[in-house]
Amino acid sequence: MSSGNRTNLRKLRKKRARLKKKLKCRFTGNGEIPRPVYVDYKDVKLLKSLIDREGRILPRRRTGTSALYQRAVREAVIRARFIGLLPYVPEE
Repeated sequence: MSSGNRTNLRKLRKKRARLKKKLKCRFTGNGEIPRPVYVDYKDVKLLKSLIDREGRILPRRRTGTSALYQRAVREAVIRARFIGLLPYVPEE
């Protein structure tokens, strides 16, 4: 592989990284944060979308959740696990 080809490849990758779609918080509707901040722990479908295969909570940079709501998501996941709605470990 020539060095010219490598540099073009690097530039292309950088460009793709910059063009990534900006993630928005799914909980804030029009950018306004309603008080009190609350995520329903009984909404298992939503919580499963915020958890990966291993059962770990996905980070903010992957989901686009705001910092306030990320804390509320964490709390909701902990509650759902304690009650038994979500597993602590993946099912194999």
